[in-house]
Amino acid sequence: MIDLYFWPTGNGKKISIMLEECGLPYRVNPVNINKGDQSTPEYLSINPNGKMPAIVDHDAPGCPLVLFESGAILQYLGEKSGQFLPQDLHGKYAVLQWVYWQVAGLGPNAGQAHHFLRYYPERLEYPMHRFQSEVKRLYTVMDEQLAKHEYLAGAYSIADMAAWPWVVRWDWQGQNLDDHPHVKRWFETVGTRPGVQRGAAVGADLANFNQQLSDEDKKRLFNLRNQDLGGKPA
Repeated sequence: MIDLYFWPTGNGKKISIMLEECGLPYRVNPVNINKGDQSTPEYLSINPNGKMPAIVDHDAPGCPLVLFESGAILQYLGEKSGQFLPQDLHGKYAVLQWVYWQVAGLGPNAGQAHHFLRYYPERLEYPMHRFQSEVKRLYTVMDEQLAKHEYLAGAYSIADMAAWPWVVRWDWQGQNLDDHPHVKRWFETVGTRPGVQRGAAVGADLANFNQQLSDEDKKRLFNLRNQDLGGKPA
């Protein structure tokens, strides 16, 4: 059994999708990032970085395996299950380079776009333009790759599972999928997979992302603590 420490965000859904696609047994342990669950001593003993997701695989050889960082978790689950991560050298690294591209580029920049375009109370033109433009550049990189391949690394893989949940919120990032027709085709194709649909639905009862966050929730979520929402000392 795998314990999944989870909240229904792009990073969390990468792992629920992979677990559903692989058919591995797991149970969800909610980590409410709006209420500060990620900063409790109990959770920090699992993920010292205080982020989500994390897993504990109780069936790992020798002793339970505790693992954080979504890219590492995807790679581990691919190796454990023998699915969605090729075993040959060239195929494996063709996939992993796109996984690392997502965790280092698409995810962080899309997250910053969400922050400044959707959540931050002030309209700060520089960061809004900076992250919206960078996300558009990354979508263009994807579009050019997907013009040549059905999926990011050729065959469907953990690279697609890493990227797809972040493209779900393309509108929060100030993007238009009609500007990236190959991304749009890929996004719609991946979204028809039953495993993706099941994984994306995990945690639907945990959070309402259309609900207005309180100022205290925003402080916990954005790690402001003793600052106000304008970034000034409280």
